Amino acid sequence: MSLVITNLTKQYNKNKTGLSDYSITIGKGVLGLLGPNGAGKSTLMKIIATISKPTEGTLFLDGEDIVKTPDRIRKVLGYLPQDFGVYPNLNAYEFLEYIAAMKGVGGKDLRKRIDILLEGVNLTADAKRPIGTYSGGMKQRIGIAQALLNDPKVLIFDEPTVGLDPEERMRFRQLISDLADDCIIILSSHIVSDIETIADEVAIMKGGLLLEKAIQPDIIKRVEGRVFETLIDNSELTAFKTKHLVVNTNRQKDKVSIRYITRANGPEPGSATVNATLEDAYLFLTQNS
Repeated sequence: MSLVITNLTKQYNKNKTGLSDYSITIGKGVLGLLGPNGAGKSTLMKIIATISKPTEGTLFLDGEDIVKTPDRIRKVLGYLPQDFGVYPNLNAYEFLEYIAAMKGVGGKDLRKRIDILLEGVNLTADAKRPIGTYSGGMKQRIGIAQALLNDPKVLIFDEPTVGLDPEERMRFRQLISDLADDCIIILSSHIVSDIETIADEVAIMKGGLLLEKAIQPDIIKRVEGRVFETLIDNSELTAFKTKHLVVNTNRQKDKVSIRYITRANGPEPGSATVNATLEDAYLFLTQNS
């Protein structure tokens, strides 16, 4: 199964472009989308989910045009939007049964599937409580469950780990990992560690453009040998930032420990080379484009 997107453009008005001449091929496995706010990640996901139509360009799922025939992907789609809403008076069972009916999912095994999904997102103990009494993280987990109801082959998650505690984020990553061999999974997150942990490939976006799409090691190679750590005086920090891309800082009394990426001027004297990470590469690509 593959999704082929060619020259995709989404123009909201003359002053606002969501995507610009965007081309990408997505196969089975997990594709992680990284980009700052306004990069076009949600726009791309909405178009793939057939909620929004592109201004120009084509989308083909296994050779079939899903702009012209959206039912082709809708039958196999699971989608968790960033602004996922619930019915507060329904409990988890009632809500998932309602969503199943909307998706045309039924049969004698539906209740068993709901039980399995609720266990997978750790909501079994709270399944009979009204969803309106759930915390934000619990509502996010019921959103994950509804996306999986129809045993989808294309899964789209827009910021799925928002509101989840570290244990639940780990559970979600394991759930996605178990599905990756048989599905196209597109996952957007501001949390680089989530993408780093589960994504087979990473697409880095900015301003509606695709900056880079590759397996993680190939993206990280872009900054290998350019990431350093050093210790400077607090008073030197402002000037330091004009010369280098600072990844993070750690204050130590009157000193600052800095992890940074060199631009064209090389490292500062006394700096130690450190192993590059996906976060380093992401910051380098988005802040130097």
